[in-house]
Amino acid sequence: MTKTYAALLRGINVGGHAKIPMAELRTLLTGLGYEAVATHLQSGNAFFGAPKGGDEQSLAAEISAAIERHFGFAVTCLVRDHAYLKAVAEACPYPAAELEAKQVHVTYLSGQPDPARYEEIDRDSRLPEEFALGDRCVYLYAPDGLGRSKLGEILSRPRMTKGMIATTRNWNTVTKLVELTHD
Repeated sequence: MTKTYAALLRGINVGGHAKIPMAELRTLLTGLGYEAVATHLQSGNAFFGAPKGGDEQSLAAEISAAIERHFGFAVTCLVRDHAYLKAVAEACPYPAAELEAKQVHVTYLSGQPDPARYEEIDRDSRLPEEFALGDRCVYLYAPDGLGRSKLGEILSRPRMTKGMIATTRNWNTVTKLVELTHD
């Protein structure tokens, strides 16, 4: 029996750096023995079937190592299953369905965010932008989009996610991750 997972690759195909053609990524993942491999957009979202009970960290490490061998550069990766992705979407503290997709983002993390690191942020001075911590993620509400978000810039600083892999997706992609990893 297999389970569908999403592989979230960090920092590929951005500004001409770390270029990975999606067709080539699909071939690579199929070569690892994964089933029903698909991709979404050019920004590093892949879907695949692997044996149930698979360890997300081991799957991510296997994918990262295969990418480095094949493409010649390192790419960090998070692997998440449908139940997790759905729970993250359902726990969003913002009315995402009523907002533009560019206004709500989720930064997926390889570990639980440390609330103490986020206490230093003066939330009132960042309004109307807001953030909330979740299960191995950080939610960001940025009315003018991530590209103009001062709070998003602060949240992406290395000290906020020290020792963790972090990769951000807009709300359209968050919901697509849920849809494409269906049980």
